[in-house]
Amino acid sequence: MKPVEIVLVYQSLLGIYGDRGNAMVLRKRLEWRGIDATLTIVEPGDVVPSTGAVYLLGGGEDAAQISAVKGLKSDGHIFGAVERGAVLFAVCAGLQIVGNTFTVGEHDEVIEGLGLLDVDTRRGDVRAVGEILTHWTKPDGTESLITGFENHGGFTTLGPKAQPLARVEIGIGNANDGVDGAVQGTVIGTYPHGPALARNPELADHLLELALGRQLDPLPNPELDELRRQRIAHVRKHGRG
Repeated sequence: MKPVEIVLVYQSLLGIYGDRGNAMVLRKRLEWRGIDATLTIVEPGDVVPSTGAVYLLGGGEDAAQISAVKGLKSDGHIFGAVERGAVLFAVCAGLQIVGNTFTVGEHDEVIEGLGLLDVDTRRGDVRAVGEILTHWTKPDGTESLITGFENHGGFTTLGPKAQPLARVEIGIGNANDGVDGAVQGTVIGTYPHGPALARNPELADHLLELALGRQLDPLPNPELDELRRQRIAHVRKHGRG
């Protein structure tokens, strides 16, 4: 079996909030299960590989978003990867640029995104900054809590082809409308940093299972479970912080 390829896209543009950690989490959770994994880091000007199992986009500022969209459209390979069933996990600015449109600058210039998620982003009436706690319904119907830290000025609305990833308990989420993120096929977007997959191992394993097309053996980690329990309790007691 060939190694599972994880592709970290445009880290220099979309990496200001430490979302690179998501790639490290995915690779490590595969290695812990005895599954070989490789990490490919793609920067602007590099060819995006068409062979990846999981592609990762992170957070960035307005100019970086514009550059990232331009580069990915010019390269084109990410569209083919998603079409063949690869997983694309996009955080914050990544979520915005994979949508239909988003705005940048003081004059809210509308920029066309990649169109891989049926969402649109516009400037919100408040900036969402603080801890966020959401409820995600897993494919088996059980519920898992997602924790993280959100920091975004754009508010995202979903079109009919996309479904929300999770229901917000504490925080702003997409548009202070009670939901966070979006799911459309194998494209998944969310606002929390953390990194999100370090804080939420069940979400990390979901991405891997989606990419591999099979269930993975569980990885018991009592220490991580306790850290999550403490974080969730802290957020519920103190709010967004």
